[in-house]
Amino acid sequence: MKFADFVSREAIRAQLVAGDKEGAIREMVQALLDTGKIDPDEFESIVGAILKREEFGSTGIGRGVAVPHTKHPSVKHLVGTVAISKEGVDFASLDGETVQLFFLLVSPPDRPGDHLRALENISRQLRDDTFCKFLKQAKSAEDIQQLLDEADNNQFGS
Repeated sequence: MKFADFVSREAIRAQLVAGDKEGAIREMVQALLDTGKIDPDEFESIVGAILKREEFGSTGIGRGVAVPHTKHPSVKHLVGTVAISKEGVDFASLDGETVQLFFLLVSPPDRPGDHLRALENISRQLRDDTFCKFLKQAKSAEDIQQLLDEADNNQFGS
């Protein structure tokens, strides 16, 4: 699975404004809502499901990265977005560091394979220090999209 299979180009946010975990999640889900990827009536339910998932353990996986995600019956296929926080957000990460890179996923409950493949792709790409460094330095949604395209085309070392 590639980023192009699930990341909504229009929902990418190069300058996340939120300063806390819930705010960051709301901002990313709002980006999906603004681009028509989720139903407006399901906004609070999706945010709630992601926050509930966070209660089981932070999706802040370390090295300045978080992958908040959930399965939700309102979506028909996997949708996601990428966001960057220049200041960093306290996400209760495993290493105690703030998070700058966010990959948010919402998938239908009956498609667990897609969900896992997307998580595997994100994890594999984020092991590449160069990819992470460039993403953190990206100044626009276009820059982020170009990096995701390059990762999809195996132009990084992962």
